[in-house]
Amino acid sequence: MIENSLKERVYSPYSDKSNEWCVVLGSSGMAYPGVRIENIAFPLTITSIHGALCSCLANGDRPAAYVTDSESLDLEEYWADKFNMEKLDGVPASATLYNPVLSGDINPEQELKKLTHQAVIPHSDFPVAALLKTDEGFVPGVNVEVESWTLGLCAERVALFRAVSHGLTGFSDLLVTAPKGDFSSPCGACRQVLMEWIPRGRIKLHHGDGSHSTHNTMDLLPYAFSSSKLTI
Repeated sequence: MIENSLKERVYSPYSDKSNEWCVVLGSSGMAYPGVRIENIAFPLTITSIHGALCSCLANGDRPAAYVTDSESLDLEEYWADKFNMEKLDGVPASATLYNPVLSGDINPEQELKKLTHQAVIPHSDFPVAALLKTDEGFVPGVNVEVESWTLGLCAERVALFRAVSHGLTGFSDLLVTAPKGDFSSPCGACRQVLMEWIPRGRIKLHHGDGSHSTHNTMDLLPYAFSSSKLTI
């Protein structure tokens, strides 16, 4: 069952919320899995329902229902009310599980350009796209905005959330483009999250003027916050 697999993928080294998973069902019939992904900078934690919703929206789908056996999810009532989602007892047998891995050989630069058209940006009109390279292939992400801006997710974190929730590993490169920006670069929040998952990875930035640059994750956030005292 997908529920048991998701419980094994929860990343909660800083709390006791080791069973927080969620599946958001889109109006298309697609099921978007989500697990809690904590960050040592705790406000940057992505909850299961939050990430699954953003994954759904980033796929051009509309959240319609959700499934979880967690006693309570952070902001569960808020998200359920906002999208008028019904809470179900289980994932319908007719649902198709979303696979975020892009199939076949792709041209990363062309794929990034296509992805920018999927960005959910009703407020900023500033598209960002990302491709996370994993052992099984590239996982896409686009920025997703909601009414409360602090509850949106950047493209980099959408891609990472999808990969972790799908059970993927072996993260190495992250490609990012922001075609309307003078210089494409992850925000501070994304840099802190990336430090936890790919501290020795390569961040390949595709800038608005057509130029490129490659950076080591650790160089993008020197002296990133960490503490062994926070691990349970």
